Amino acid sequence: MEFFTIKNIIGIVAIALTFIGYAPYFRDLLKGKTKPHIFSWFIWAIVTSIIFALQVSAGAGLGSVVTLAVAVISLSIFILGFKNGNKIIKKVDVVFLVLALLAMPLWLVIKQPVLSIILLSTIDMLGFAPTVRKSWNAPYSETLSLYTITTFRHGLSIVALANYNIVTLLFPSTWVIANALFSIMLIIRRKKIPNPNL
Repeated sequence: MEFFTIKNIIGIVAIALTFIGYAPYFRDLLKGKTKPHIFSWFIWAIVTSIIFALQVSAGAGLGSVVTLAVAVISLSIFILGFKNGNKIIKKVDVVFLVLALLAMPLWLVIKQPVLSIILLSTIDMLGFAPTVRKSWNAPYSETLSLYTITTFRHGLSIVALANYNIVTLLFPSTWVIANALFSIMLIIRRKKIPNPNL
């Protein structure tokens, strides 16, 4: 199989955009400007790792490498977030984590990858709740460019998929929508709330 197919080139661009998109986030995190909710990033690290394995098992191809990169980066942000991040954890956040962990035996033991990906993608979206809750009142505590680039990147990762089915498509599709809506929310809230960093 030829490596330099259009899908693989798009996949490589999506992978590059993953690192380009997160670079300003890491910069702002290390400066203390961005304050990630560590529980969101912990849930995303676990869930995204499982989703990567599911995508590979469903023949996602190079398009799934974006998911792997996001899993590694999410774990890094979780670890770095202990210094400057938001650590307010509510009971509902713990429920989302437990549900994420329950999805593993659902896929590995019961052999239900479709049910697993639906559950994991739902949990991943629910894991966004602590970040959305925090950012509603503190819209400058997140790096806007990450979420706008991520919207585009997940769109490219969909194009780069080798096989299209619910297991390969659901995760990137939900993140295109979630990141776009979150970006819009940050823009709207920033127009209403003065920047405390100025």
